[in-house]
Amino acid sequence: MGRGLDAILSIAAEQGNDHELRRIPIELISANPNQPRRRFDEESLQALAVSLRERGVLQPVLVRPQPGGRYELIAGERRWRAAQIAEIAEIPAIVRRHDDAATLELALIENMAREDLNPVEEAKAVAALVEELGLTREEVGLRVGRGRVAVSNLIRLLDLPDEALELLQDGSLTEGHGRALLLAEDHADRRRLARTAVEEGLSVRAVEARARERNGRAGRAAAPGSPSRSQSRARADQQAASLEISELLESALGVEVKVGADRRGGYRAELSFDSPEQAAELAARIRPAAP
Repeated sequence: MGRGLDAILSIAAEQGNDHELRRIPIELISANPNQPRRRFDEESLQALAVSLRERGVLQPVLVRPQPGGRYELIAGERRWRAAQIAEIAEIPAIVRRHDDAATLELALIENMAREDLNPVEEAKAVAALVEELGLTREEVGLRVGRGRVAVSNLIRLLDLPDEALELLQDGSLTEGHGRALLLAEDHADRRRLARTAVEEGLSVRAVEARARERNGRAGRAAAPGSPSRSQSRARADQQAASLEISELLESALGVEVKVGADRRGGYRAELSFDSPEQAAELAARIRPAAP
């Protein structure tokens, strides 16, 4: 999982499917018309393009040959789009002659079934099912035998800095530590706190407390006119409470829930649905039964 898409596909390759890795001119690759995902965040693509421009395309896309010497994407459309923005002429691609997205899905799910995966490898696997194949988090949960909240929590881990992810990968930190690190608002604080957690053997609760404390320090160090120490601490507590409320509601309702604090000290929840049918199904489940 941590070695790129080629490693992710190793199971399918072991089963005898032909594949080869090559560099292909980007103009010869076309998007898959059956790609379920239609919207791509422009800001995210621009950020990825900057990374690709500096480091190159390290993880190959997955394609299949088409008539006229062209290729059709099976997976990796975000990298393909970002590479075009970065004006990269060629990108690495795994060419599979007798394959489709279903085989990739099978390989990812079989990888998820392995007991030796670390939290980062699991996070990359479920993120691939969501981002590359357009599955909803609920669908991913059903396929890998996990709840929607567990899938959401795994994907959130990928927001951590690389150093923290490495500590999760080698077992120095647990998935619970990773979620606690996310409470820190500053990316640099997350990195430093991850190192401290390993050096001092901090528990998950201790990491949560340190993250809130660092948020408070950042508020005190702001420019004149910034919130007071008590206000900063209150905000940090509100952020932690928002995350906890979000996870509780997601677990109870089975849909993605974003929670934020308002100026009056209350909380506002926003529910996300993949379709009108999903919303109707939830409404039917929570509507009181007729007497």
